[in-house]
Amino acid sequence: MTFIKTPVRGMPEQTPGEMELRNYVMNQIRTVYRSYGYLQIETPAIEHIENLTGDQGGENEKLIFRILKRGESLEKAMARNEAICAEGLRYDLTVPLVRFYANNMSDLPLPFKVMQMGPVWRADRPQRGRYRQFIQCDIDILGEPSLLAEIELISATTEALASLGFEDLEVKVNDRRVLRAMALYAGFPEEELPDIFILLDKMDRLGFTGLRDELLSAGYSQDSTDKYLGLFKELPSNTLSSEYFANYPDIMSDPEIFRNLDIILSASQQLTDPEVKVIFDPTLVRGMGYYTGTIFEISLPGMAGSVAGGGRYDQMIEKFVNQPVAACGFSIGFERIIVLLEEQGLIPAFTDPRSAYLLDKDLEPDRIVKIMEDAARRRVNGETIFVGGRRRNIRRQKEELEGLGYTQIDEVFPD
Repeated sequence: MTFIKTPVRGMPEQTPGEMELRNYVMNQIRTVYRSYGYLQIETPAIEHIENLTGDQGGENEKLIFRILKRGESLEKAMARNEAICAEGLRYDLTVPLVRFYANNMSDLPLPFKVMQMGPVWRADRPQRGRYRQFIQCDIDILGEPSLLAEIELISATTEALASLGFEDLEVKVNDRRVLRAMALYAGFPEEELPDIFILLDKMDRLGFTGLRDELLSAGYSQDSTDKYLGLFKELPSNTLSSEYFANYPDIMSDPEIFRNLDIILSASQQLTDPEVKVIFDPTLVRGMGYYTGTIFEISLPGMAGSVAGGGRYDQMIEKFVNQPVAACGFSIGFERIIVLLEEQGLIPAFTDPRSAYLLDKDLEPDRIVKIMEDAARRRVNGETIFVGGRRRNIRRQKEELEGLGYTQIDEVFPD
């Protein structure tokens, strides 16, 4: 048998230096979220396939890593031509959270403000900053139907990103119900709306003309296509949703939606850092099928794609518990954050004190004990103390330790 030493494609492994940065970023985010009162939980990597394929995850349901049944169960399923998969790796943290809440809701506070940080898996095509296994950092508020949920989620997430050194953040806000009203106004059939939104979600990449070509190629009429795209010709960056659609009474048939959207926009702009820009973006879609209302993304001007996204998914928990439960969440794209920190030179200098003792191989046992005791006392005071044998190539050994942040390195020899 030939063993392969490289990891599976798209499944990254991290060096100690890389883990220093990742741990720092995760701790910064966790500290901000904890200050808002979010409680941390952990859910399993493996989820029931029925939960993962409930027509809620949009395009991500096509990217599930499915897990085969084992042993006799697999043999029986194959013989009976039944489903051979009962589980799969989670593709996000929201589906497991909903199941967790449904299973534990009687023991949880209301509203339940929760954070999750952990790996998810998608059978995607790997590229820079996009892997098959990657970390997500989520916050969610369950059981809070008011706009307070959206406003706080935007505030907490922008604060977490700002704590990492990111500036000029742009928060884009929309509502899935507004998207629906726009598409129906243009004359698209209701059953085609999911496909329309999938194409609209590509507008950043395709551009205005490219989106028009895609819609026409998909068989939609020129009249509906032009009427629809006419709604996106001018996208002012400081307009409230009600102002944007002031001349479209058919789209604004439910004024409450636009009133709430405007409150979220104006309140969030007032509560976030002055450098953060909060705008209404009628082209914002969000790919997940479980969103029912407000949706939002955070981007950095001049950079493609978003660094965080989320929205309201009020109907999702009800499928588990047969009663309505309000839910809203925001997810930070952790891997993209790491790439951007490296590209923008925002990697922090780690200032925690680190010292090392390098012991000669002939050192007396009593001296070894004393050094180990001294190291133990210093660790209690918050220092990081490395104790190890002195290597023959001491120059390289010191360079390695210095690269890991050790500023004091003492060689210890026999008396």
